[in-house]
Amino acid sequence: MTTDVDPGSHHGAPAPGQPGAETAAGPEAAPPWWTSAVVYQVYPRSFADADGDGIGDLRGIIGRLDHLAELGVDVVWLSPIYRSPQDDNGYDISDYQDVDPVFGTLADLDELIRELHERGMKLVMDLVVNHTSDEHPWFVESASSRDAAKRDWYWWRDPRPGTEGGALGAEPTNWGSFFSGSAWLWHEETGQYVLHLFSTKQPDLNWENPEVRAAVHAMMRWWLDRGVDGFRMDVINLVSKRLPLQDAPPTPGSPYAEDRSPYTDGPRIHEYLQEMHREVFAGRSAALITVGETPGVTIEQARLYTDRRRAEVDMVFQFEHVGLDYGPGGKWDHRPLDRGRLIENLSRWQEGLADVGWNSLYWDNHDQPRAVSRFGNDGRFWAESAKALATVLHLQRGTPYVYQGEEIGMTNADLASPADLRDIESINFLRAATLSGVDAEAALAAVRPVGRDNARTPMQWDDGPEAGFTTGTPWIPVNRNHDRINAAAQRGRAGSVFEHYRALIELRHREPVVAVGDWTHLPVDPGHVFAFRRAHAGDQLLVVANLGDDAVRVSLPAGSVAGEEILHNHAGPSGPVGGDGSADTVPLRPWEARVWLRHAPAGG
Repeated sequence: MTTDVDPGSHHGAPAPGQPGAETAAGPEAAPPWWTSAVVYQVYPRSFADADGDGIGDLRGIIGRLDHLAELGVDVVWLSPIYRSPQDDNGYDISDYQDVDPVFGTLADLDELIRELHERGMKLVMDLVVNHTSDEHPWFVESASSRDAAKRDWYWWRDPRPGTEGGALGAEPTNWGSFFSGSAWLWHEETGQYVLHLFSTKQPDLNWENPEVRAAVHAMMRWWLDRGVDGFRMDVINLVSKRLPLQDAPPTPGSPYAEDRSPYTDGPRIHEYLQEMHREVFAGRSAALITVGETPGVTIEQARLYTDRRRAEVDMVFQFEHVGLDYGPGGKWDHRPLDRGRLIENLSRWQEGLADVGWNSLYWDNHDQPRAVSRFGNDGRFWAESAKALATVLHLQRGTPYVYQGEEIGMTNADLASPADLRDIESINFLRAATLSGVDAEAALAAVRPVGRDNARTPMQWDDGPEAGFTTGTPWIPVNRNHDRINAAAQRGRAGSVFEHYRALIELRHREPVVAVGDWTHLPVDPGHVFAFRRAHAGDQLLVVANLGDDAVRVSLPAGSVAGEEILHNHAGPSGPVGGDGSADTVPLRPWEARVWLRHAPAGG
């Protein structure tokens, strides 16, 4: 890899768009700090284990902060570490204001916040308030009787008229759970159903009740007062349901509807988020960050959520691009990825949020399979494709996210048997599929490429026992390729995936054109080549990336390739750019990404 980027410390003078930075129009015109920031997601259970019990913990994270500082990220997003029965690996919360002992203590979390702040990094907590655990005191009281003070804090409903509770078809609506089966659970003790869009142990909170919203706001203020710098809001666009609760359009061949419209982007969602902003964030530091995870959101809705004048959330986490390899049967009906469709989708979101709004840029996270296995080529072109994917993601307009291990090119797991599965979603699908007569191996084959366990194997720190993650037995097996894919082998090694990520992150910190520049798609043949231009204050950045396994030559409008080639992802020099006066011809090796930067003339 060749680059003029010096991936050094960025914790000195503020970069353009960060607090304290000014533009020619004055400090009031400075874009938000998070336009030039990069977020790193830590999945605590699988990041680093300090006590040897096989489960990652807060002290393990503290011990690995220098890795994140060296990478250069600005924000650490921590997946849930609250008290939880761990039915859904912590996304089922039984106490919002305490740390689960498996991860440590509140004192450990306070130390993590201090250590991050000392390194110039921020901490974002996962806010999971569409639902709680059924072991949360709120739900325990709600379920105690029909007259309980908190009965209306959750969604309780009688069986369908003329049916007997607990029988198939007696559910109040035909909604299906995201985790298979009905979204309603029969509660024999009080003779009603309770809604759970996810696990049966994750009942949905009733946000129509102002007491629920007030309790959530109080909890959020408590965390901000403790030093947390913001929240990633889990499935936040599901909290407003359409009333009255009614059936969705049925799914052929299933008793449960997969249509999510009755509870996605509901009629009061913008009201709820604006209220949250007033009650929690207004008057606090502009250095905070709010991220709304919004499955199923459209570009038009995303513009509303992230229009700064509306004071809702800073950016959305949307899912269109990670559904492009779904077949007619959905997630488990996997299809080969059409990279032309991927490029078209990414381009449409760039153009749709160009004048209003902001997007989170990501390839994978704790819910998605590994990027290099899904979107790249994790075999012959493993390193090249990992770096190419990073290049096109980080140089778009939006805030990039790095999921732990992505910066070293971690791949999907080897899910050889049902015993390798830990994720409730995959386990429930496998059980339902086999009960319906699907061959067990065929069902497992459906899980392998897309199951969430792919993203949850332990972080690969070195080539030693258990990849340096733990001295004990890990809660989920370590990927066997840790002997060749690990952080220790890549840090400081020119051309590694890790060093390429460092260069991209530094480029965003250093160059305003990356952080806030306009974005223009440059369609080329073949369709799996992604070319786009960024422009800001006379500076221009050109990105051309071959997202395929064969060498190609592409033609761009004459004069497109200008300035200095500052970054590419292959060993050895790139091929010379040609031209005949009418077009610039760019040669690209398999999975080669090339970046040119032209600064505005001095005094221009």
